[in-house]
Amino acid sequence: MIASLTGRVRALRTAAGRITLAPVLVRLGIFLTALVGLLLAYPAEVLAGQALGALVVVAVLPALAPRRFWPTFAALVTVAGWLLATDMYDRPIALWRLMAVAVALYLTHTLCALVALLPYDAVVDPDLIVRWLTQAAGVLFATSVLGVLLLELARAGANADGWQAVTVAGLLVAVAVTALLAWLLHRR
Repeated sequence: MIASLTGRVRALRTAAGRITLAPVLVRLGIFLTALVGLLLAYPAEVLAGQALGALVVVAVLPALAPRRFWPTFAALVTVAGWLLATDMYDRPIALWRLMAVAVALYLTHTLCALVALLPYDAVVDPDLIVRWLTQAAGVLFATSVLGVLLLELARAGANADGWQAVTVAGLLVAVAVTALLAWLLHRR
């Protein structure tokens, strides 16, 4: 038992000595984007209490274990905070806040995917991280433009038929994106 514990401590010291800057910075980005998403999603009344410490822990978990359940858990806690703020605290839905929470959720997700591929002692070309973040920025830009266009389409037809048109348009976009991804996957 003592030998096993000593071996684990020795392995942890070796790993800590070999860690490189790039995976640490990506993990820091995971923590920051998860925390920003949580802070934007939850109402100020909840953040003023003791929940802030728990939310910081929720933001740290995906940064420490990105290959496990914790990124999904952080996303679910963020969505729960959004629902709590809009339903129980009657916070109006602001487009900027909704888009910022969505951006934080996506960046947390994509950074977790990146760091899951990187060993803790990887020597990474900065160009790789820049390309990864550039691709993520393109996805976020396209999604934001499409979201604003669909919102404006909903405002143009503010009656029940307008919402139905937006729902159908959103479903058509989802089907088109799925078909495009399937075609790209089949092409490889």
